[in-house]
Amino acid sequence: MINFKNVALRRGARVLFDNASFTLHKGQKVGFTGANGAGKSSLFALVRNELHPDEGDFSMPPQLEIAHVAQETPAVACSAIDYVIDGDAPLRRLQQQTLVAEQANDGMKLAECHAMLETIGGYTAQARASRLMNGLGFTAAQEQNAVSSFSGGWRMRLNLAQALMCRSDLLLLDEPTNHLDLDAVIWLQDWLCKYPGTLMLISHDRDFLDTITDHIVHIEQNKAEIYTGNYSAFEKMRAEKLAQQQAAFQKQQREVAHIQSFVDRFKAQATKARQAQSRIKALERMELIAAAHVDSPFDFSFAKPGRMPNPLLSLEKVDIGYGQTIIIKQAGLSISPGDRIGLLGPNGAGKSSLIKVLAGEMQPLSGKKLAADTLKIGYFAQHQLEQLHLDESPLWHVQQIDKQATEKELRNFLGGFDFQGDKVLELVKPFSGGEKARLVLALLVYQNPNLLLLDEPTNHLDLEMRHALSVALQDYQGAIVVVSHDRHLLRSVTDQLLLVAGGKVQSFDGDLEDYRIWLSDQKKKEEKSSIELTSVVSRKDQRKLDAERRQRHKPLYDALKKAELAVEKYHQEQRQLEQQLADPAIYAESEKAQLKKLMERKAQVDKALGDAEAAWMDAEERLEEL
Repeated sequence: MINFKNVALRRGARVLFDNASFTLHKGQKVGFTGANGAGKSSLFALVRNELHPDEGDFSMPPQLEIAHVAQETPAVACSAIDYVIDGDAPLRRLQQQTLVAEQANDGMKLAECHAMLETIGGYTAQARASRLMNGLGFTAAQEQNAVSSFSGGWRMRLNLAQALMCRSDLLLLDEPTNHLDLDAVIWLQDWLCKYPGTLMLISHDRDFLDTITDHIVHIEQNKAEIYTGNYSAFEKMRAEKLAQQQAAFQKQQREVAHIQSFVDRFKAQATKARQAQSRIKALERMELIAAAHVDSPFDFSFAKPGRMPNPLLSLEKVDIGYGQTIIIKQAGLSISPGDRIGLLGPNGAGKSSLIKVLAGEMQPLSGKKLAADTLKIGYFAQHQLEQLHLDESPLWHVQQIDKQATEKELRNFLGGFDFQGDKVLELVKPFSGGEKARLVLALLVYQNPNLLLLDEPTNHLDLEMRHALSVALQDYQGAIVVVSHDRHLLRSVTDQLLLVAGGKVQSFDGDLEDYRIWLSDQKKKEEKSSIELTSVVSRKDQRKLDAERRQRHKPLYDALKKAELAVEKYHQEQRQLEQQLADPAIYAESEKAQLKKLMERKAQVDKALGDAEAAWMDAEERLEEL
């Protein structure tokens, strides 16, 4: 059990939370939610013994194996798969002991190490690490690449794989989906559902929390409270709690009316049965979700775009790629006002490249791209955060877009993104990733585009901001093309799914559950193909494995042979000594000295025979275990 009793944590003079009392039990999967800066990561630091409570008592079982994702990845030269295997510390210690035994030529110790490696599955570690890497989007060819050759986002995936490789009792994950695409998120979700230990998970991904967690710890207003159930159950309980407050109740009713009008309008327009029904169900859930977020600090919307020609943008027989490498062939796409398109597809299939071509950040290798004269694109991608002027303020950034607007108007606008008071004048440099993402979104909203291109817009955003963004996008009257691993956002704002896979862009006839099934089928096909390929050389590989196994067990066989020879040798000498001692003549007074020698030697041989027999039995038992 992990116990928090009246725990308080502070950051400087500011109280993060106090009087926190709850207990986490073995095997529970607990989600931690709350606004950015509420104290979730500090609570994790407390569990890792990097912080101590300012008040109260915190306790957990000793010798608990804790795994967490490192925030920094050294630019080391070792291979990616070796870096992942490093997460299995007991295996690495045993491998080191094996190496020492080999260098010392200690046959028995070497045999013991090999037996232990077999017991803990050490010989399957490479395969385990490979499966983890594959699930997180790495190809087989990338496994041997140096860690230093990967970008920051991919190194974070390696850190995650290393944490999953650990034989942990407690797994701490802080926003694990931030650097993942939808395929990897679905894989990680399935992996965590099967994880046998205790899970503590910080996430702003509603679907991810809903599927995995059985308890929620929510931190707000300097309090940390635990709720039984998944995130949706927590939202329902919180909505009921807020509805009892009169001030919140009035805002709640306005929000519910807003959502209901949108649901009714969409129902009237629905033409594609399956996709439409999936979207309607998601929007109907928004009534409850809105009620649980009535005290959100975010309140913004997109103004109605100006002119919206039809089509806004189209691609005709476009090839997309880099240099001589074509990722997408002969793509055709027409985007009209009101289109709400979600892009699906495996990692590396070309979703982000397609959006870059639409945004004009990449040129197609061939084909035609036709844009309307009055096209006005609002493009969000992670690199946009890097293009902020770090030595300027949020107010300065908006003023560059509209120099005629008054400071009061701009302050009111930025307030909807929770840049309040003096925050609008602070420099951007020390802002968190979430604050920078909010500022980029604010700039995008202010420009009033008629086509939104969103590439993972929810990274770094907390649940309140994600909710506000989804509500604003539902009312947006321009066209949307979005790539996101946040399935709730895709369900609530898109009504058309395109699949980018196998070098093609084509309509996906189904919803996100169908896409999960499609991904599973693709994995099975890949595994079947791999098995068929493996069977061609399986006999040769089996012979190789048998040879390796014999080599690993050779010290044990050698020890057994040595013990057998020793037993035979001492048995033979024992019989000879017994024959000599059976001769009456040896007991004559004149043979007294010789008798003493025979008796002493007999005692030595008896002891040596006992030791040899014990060594023989021990070696035989070890071989039987293997």
